[in-house]
Amino acid sequence: MFKGAITALVTPFKGNGVDEGALKRLIEFQIENGINGLVPCGTTGESATLSYEEHDRVIDLTIETAKKRVPVIAGTGSNSTTETVMLTKHAEKAGADAALLITPYYNKPTQQGLYEHYKKVAESTGLPIILYNVPGRTGVNMLPETVARLSEIKNIVGVKEATGDLKQVSDVMEFSKEGFCVLSGDDFTTLPLLSIGGQGVISVTSNITPKAVSDMVRCFFAGDTEEAKKLHFRLQQLHRSMFIETNPIPVKTALSIMGMMEEEFRLPLVRMSEPNRNKLMQALKSWGGLTRS
Repeated sequence: MFKGAITALVTPFKGNGVDEGALKRLIEFQIENGINGLVPCGTTGESATLSYEEHDRVIDLTIETAKKRVPVIAGTGSNSTTETVMLTKHAEKAGADAALLITPYYNKPTQQGLYEHYKKVAESTGLPIILYNVPGRTGVNMLPETVARLSEIKNIVGVKEATGDLKQVSDVMEFSKEGFCVLSGDDFTTLPLLSIGGQGVISVTSNITPKAVSDMVRCFFAGDTEEAKKLHFRLQQLHRSMFIETNPIPVKTALSIMGMMEEEFRLPLVRMSEPNRNKLMQALKSWGGLTRS
């Protein structure tokens, strides 16, 4: 159902509010450069510091701007099942194509708790649901056996795996029902994941290089694995630069350098340190400049 390179969109801010003009420009930039889908209000979109009103508005605006040219997978997860249901219902009403639901963070549910959380949300909506497993952020790892159980629920259609653990991803694919969609949530391991049956990536780096990331995935599926491998290794330095500080600090800094938005974050996130900013600048220059490409 969902395949290719999908961008985990940043949320541009200006004067501590959402910069709607910059968000629209970013979306157009993504679509013009061949991206296969958009995820507003995920981790990269600083969803944890958006008000409910802002969260809903960013999803609405993404759907309105995309105009069905690419799928919009709305980030609607929370560490509260009730809040997750509320945000997901709004996304469904707004016309999202799917919902991306992070595992509940901080409260560290058991595997049964994770199962019951996702089951409850799935029962509340007709939207396709993509699970999101990122234990480095949430403090809980959703095990392959739990993903497999959830894959039996009709509208739970896939998982974004951001563990960086190819053994775990392989187990997820082996244990889950046939046709269950596995997307990389880790830019570094996208190509290896594709090689064992993954369907694509929800990418941070594609915010600044949508064409290169989408070309890599497209080449792989077209059978040109040599070109895909070349792009994989060419992108690695850029991937590293996107994570030298907490995501989305580097990617938003890069976008501001490219002139696409203000360099603005919400506390507790702050601007990059000068040494790391210099490393980022070097990576962008090595890539081939600071233009929108």
